[in-house]
Amino acid sequence: MATVALLAALAVGIALGVLASVTRDSAIDAAARGVSTIGVAIPTFWFAVLLVSTVYFRLGWAPPPGRLTAGASPPEPVTGMYLIDSLLRGRPDLFGDAASHMVLPAVVLATVGIGFVTRITRASMLEVLSNDYVRTARAKGLTGWGVVFRHALRNALIPVITVGGTLYAQLMSGTVLTETIFSWPGLGRYAFSSAASLDFPAVMGVALIVGAIYVVVNLCVDLLYMLVNPRVRYA
Repeated sequence: MATVALLAALAVGIALGVLASVTRDSAIDAAARGVSTIGVAIPTFWFAVLLVSTVYFRLGWAPPPGRLTAGASPPEPVTGMYLIDSLLRGRPDLFGDAASHMVLPAVVLATVGIGFVTRITRASMLEVLSNDYVRTARAKGLTGWGVVFRHALRNALIPVITVGGTLYAQLMSGTVLTETIFSWPGLGRYAFSSAASLDFPAVMGVALIVGAIYVVVNLCVDLLYMLVNPRVRYA
């Protein structure tokens, strides 16, 4: 769940941040900053309860909490992730069912991430767009979006990658409440139930798993640095 939320937050946040920086001091910029402020300030547990009560109970637009519809048989486990396992087993019906149950929890977790990523992307893009090489590219006749995507965005991604790594850690901690509200049998809910029942070996096991995930995420961040910035690659 945290991985899906992170990917959604990066995609939406980078798009909003780039759009806000290109249209600085416009209505679009103000709207993007408003969305980022709301995303950072909104309480996760309150937003989760609001979505369940509104989108599921009142409007009926979303399936009930859980990973699959009641009575549906999960795919044979390969990775333990229903979205991936259903594709590997050739079950598009289960993939659609699992994806529909993933929407609301992922939206709750991604909302906070969208706010952070939008702010960082906008600030980084504004700094990069004011550099001399960007003005030189425009003076050579490159169009506005050509300058943005060919010259500015890649150089502005370094702080965004850093935020993405720390954001993943924050999303992992946020899954405890989200998984409990949405009846999602994930790592966060398991940690909560283990702590409530004073199952200390299980709590320590969860801590070790989360620590290992952080190490892998930091390694991925360093590798992305090398991919985005050649100066890091040859240092």
